[in-house]
Amino acid sequence: MDNKEIYKKTIGFSLWRLLWDIIAFIAFAALTIIGIVIADKAANNWLIGLAIGAIIGGVASYIILHYIAFSYKAGQIAMMTRAVTDNKLPKDVIGEGRKVVKERFTTVAAYYAATGVIKGIFNQLGNAITGLGRSVGGDAGGAVGSTISGVIQTIVSYLCDCCLGWVFYRKDISAGKATCEGAVLFFKHGKTLAKNLGRVFGMGFLSLLIIGGVFTGIFYLIFMNFPDAFSQASQAIIESNTNAPEWITSVTGLTVISSIFCGVVLWSMVHETFVKPFVLAGVLRNYIKSGMEESLSEKDFATLDSKSDKFRKLHESVK
Repeated sequence: MDNKEIYKKTIGFSLWRLLWDIIAFIAFAALTIIGIVIADKAANNWLIGLAIGAIIGGVASYIILHYIAFSYKAGQIAMMTRAVTDNKLPKDVIGEGRKVVKERFTTVAAYYAATGVIKGIFNQLGNAITGLGRSVGGDAGGAVGSTISGVIQTIVSYLCDCCLGWVFYRKDISAGKATCEGAVLFFKHGKTLAKNLGRVFGMGFLSLLIIGGVFTGIFYLIFMNFPDAFSQASQAIIESNTNAPEWITSVTGLTVISSIFCGVVLWSMVHETFVKPFVLAGVLRNYIKSGMEESLSEKDFATLDSKSDKFRKLHESVK
């Protein structure tokens, strides 16, 4: 199966995730609006309602995305991995994907424990690079290190997905051991996987520019129809924070900022649904194939032990 076929066969997971993303977004928006309306009528202070509603809405959307949508993301990675390793997929791709996730991670906590460790390893290494640059070159070196670290942060999500794919592939060992192997494989085959960086950043930039730009423009046209609301918000910001810059307190600036924020939120949803899975299919193939052809030694693990405390602790716990 080529990458396009894998993408088409597993796109159903993305669509289900998009549905839950939309539900979470609606829940957040609805609860925020309800908070504003209640506070405005009860205490004539809609800003309090905005804060309370946004907090409640944020908790509700977090629960939806954390406990429901995760199974579709993990299931998609599991089926992409199977397509790469077995060159075929079952008829009920979504049903099989969710079944595999439940078998590999009996609880939601187990899934997030594995992904949390993976993120922790890569984030720790990114921070180490920033610190090394600062110690060698002062502020200038720190800026270089921060830039490199920023690049690492950008691709961390792909690396996590690849490591998660390896956890599904290595179903004969514990998830902890497979996570360790997955992290080692990335660093041992960094040159091979680096071929995908152009695709990752190129597609991401174009996606943000085109999709994010369109959504931002649409929201700006919508928000222009509510000048009074933005005028009140602008005045409230001025009264609460006299040091706020003019580009935030002005009605036009606030309208633009709000449009960009909403545009980026919707872009992230569309990007995660349609663009990232397409890129991931190619990245995951290179990653899994490189691992299938490799036999890891204790020396390989020891190298990463010395670079990351999080990895070392996990490695020692699963020996």
